[in-house]
Amino acid sequence: HVEVVESGGGLAQAGGSLTLSCAASDRTFSLYVMGWFRQAPGKEREFVAVINPSGAATTYADSVKGRFTASRDNAKNTVYLQMNNLTREDTAVYYCASSTRWFVGAPPLQAFGSWGQGTQVTVSS
Repeated sequence: HVEVVESGGGLAQAGGSLTLSCAASDRTFSLYVMGWFRQAPGKEREFVAVINPSGAATTYADSVKGRFTASRDNAKNTVYLQMNNLTREDTAVYYCASSTRWFVGAPPLQAFGSWGQGTQVTVSS
């Protein structure tokens, strides 16, 4: 798995937008499935979005479908998560991680490794 660093979190108002970045430093980045996950205080880490190596396929959690968009720029070894129409329930630490496998539907967390340190997203209202 590739080592990653998340950035771009911060404070947003409900209905606003944020874009997160996940930067990797690995020559094989373009071969990996990349996933976004989040963990709210007192809650278990949950799946948010996943994107295949080419960026042509994505899967989203029902809670963010239609609001969040995952993308990647393999030339920059970076994956993004554009978050629109934010709500207070989106408040969490957001993580990205890599996987060598693609799953039908939401992937299991255990399929991912090399988790970053996370970036805090706080949505106010």
